[in-house]
Amino acid sequence: MKSSISTNMRMVGAFCVLLLLNGVSAPAQNIASNQKSLVKDSLFRSTSLQREMHYRIILPARYKNGGRFPVLYLLHGIFGDYKNWDTRTHLEDYAKNMRIIIVMPDADNSWYTNSATVPADRFEDYIVKDFIPEIDDKLRTIRDRHARAVAGLSMGGYGAVKLGLKYPELFAFSGSLSGAFNATQNLDTLRPEFRTKLLEVFSSEGSSTRAENDVFNLLSAQHETPYPYFYLACGSSDFFLGTNRAFAQQLSSRNLAYEYHETAGGHTWQYWDGAVKPLLQAVDRALDNGRAASKIGGTKKKPS
Repeated sequence: MKSSISTNMRMVGAFCVLLLLNGVSAPAQNIASNQKSLVKDSLFRSTSLQREMHYRIILPARYKNGGRFPVLYLLHGIFGDYKNWDTRTHLEDYAKNMRIIIVMPDADNSWYTNSATVPADRFEDYIVKDFIPEIDDKLRTIRDRHARAVAGLSMGGYGAVKLGLKYPELFAFSGSLSGAFNATQNLDTLRPEFRTKLLEVFSSEGSSTRAENDVFNLLSAQHETPYPYFYLACGSSDFFLGTNRAFAQQLSSRNLAYEYHETAGGHTWQYWDGAVKPLLQAVDRALDNGRAASKIGGTKKKPS
């Protein structure tokens, strides 16, 4: 299937009703292989949240041979948790021959954002200030932006792109599958079960939290460090298709390095299972290119 880039789409204002990310499709069975990835669950205390948080790690088969490895931070969607990517897709099988560590944090339904109304829920700080240092301290990582990627689905796709925009000094790659990029817009029109949580995180219309976490606004910010390479993919039947096209157009208009893939599928685990494999391949290419670019003092822009 071909990739496509929208060039004339306007940003979709209405935020579509979210589907429950658990229960969309049956869990995928991990495929047996001769070389197995090592899966580990861990718990650590987040200073920002002042509580213990779970996460899952997938170590590549070759991790046991020594050396340091790039890291992909893979973020879950709303109503999900840190185990979803591993239990609901063939992620382990897709990643088994890659030279990359995959880590999956738990983040509740936080939108990876410091809450406007609940001071204790500092989930953006938790990822940036606590979780990344936790992984660098506990695992043999390459502690450099050129060897660090972030990606996610739906809420996690929004979170990954937002973190890439806010903290380009931390990431060489920012990827999204079915990203909910209009998360901060028109929240007051949503059904109560979704509106309550989103208003808790972003507050009411006109709040500084909305403006500071709107990915379209963040594209206009200035940074000394180049933005990461952006990877966007969305199903042609997904209710976030419009906002994904709009965000791709904004990246294009600013001449930023990115790619956008629009293929058949909806907001389902079936789509994400198929879409995560090429995302992993793009991560691998981007981190390799980033390490090469760092040796010559810059980040090479990849063609769209």
